Amino acid sequence: MTQAKPTLAQDLAWRLEALAYDLVTGVARLFPIDMVSDFGAWLFKRLGPLTSTHKVVETNLRIAFPNATEAELADLITQSWAEAGRVALEFPILDRIIADPSRVQVVNAERLAEIARTGEPVVFISGHFSSMEVMAATIVHAGITCQITYRAMNNPYVDASFRRSRFRYGVRLFAPKGGESARELIRALARGECVALMNDQKFNGGVAAPLFGVTCYTAPGPSSFALRFGVPLQPMSVQRIRKARFRVVVHDPIWLDNTGDRNADIAAGVRRVNAFMEERIRDRPAEWFWVHKRWPNEVYRSREDAETEA
Repeated sequence: MTQAKPTLAQDLAWRLEALAYDLVTGVARLFPIDMVSDFGAWLFKRLGPLTSTHKVVETNLRIAFPNATEAELADLITQSWAEAGRVALEFPILDRIIADPSRVQVVNAERLAEIARTGEPVVFISGHFSSMEVMAATIVHAGITCQITYRAMNNPYVDASFRRSRFRYGVRLFAPKGGESARELIRALARGECVALMNDQKFNGGVAAPLFGVTCYTAPGPSSFALRFGVPLQPMSVQRIRKARFRVVVHDPIWLDNTGDRNADIAAGVRRVNAFMEERIRDRPAEWFWVHKRWPNEVYRSREDAETEA
């Protein structure tokens, strides 16, 4: 379906947003890497609590950690805003981070080397852990041909800037999300290429599976692709060591059971994906992207109603 042409006012607003983003990028690239990261943490710790998203962060953490004390929650909220700020301001200078070998450690790099050497297609999965784009760069720099999905920005001019930023650290293969996305990824796997997807956000119409003991909906795509082509899910995660220094972990591959009951096998795969995500989040809770609504809307409404009644 052809996208409607934006109004003159909308186009102007988009161009101004893009100008602001490019200005921030230009300024960020003038300063030392750790200074930029520290400033992002400082800024978001102060601005984040003033936004409407702050309530989403708090609610998400209460869902995930119902037994946490108020002091523990307050500390996690502060840390999560600091992490979000670091990630936001590190993105425009990620090529500089990637170019410094001392800033990115890869655990189990042999697995990536094996995938590159054998040409084995895999379905990479991960979540929004710390500066998640470091993982995409690590895959590409390992010599792996991989279709890496992304969600295009609503603002096409900012989206173009984001693409340019990714190009600087070598990530050039993108599969559009939407109706064409699945077909493009299937074609890539059929050619023997790898695909990479984030699998930790709410997907309306997805498969119901627990996350922190609460049912949520998860995209079945990665599990479906893995079963269709008989290839493994290859999980990865990224951890912040200190400031703008990272550890990329290549986890053991996940082979899904293929019993012949496709729907049941996909559902089982989704449950294993959610279990992987939950384990990573519990291990380093401050580094997950808590600002999105991961659970169904009714979960948030019920909590709002309970607070109102109280």
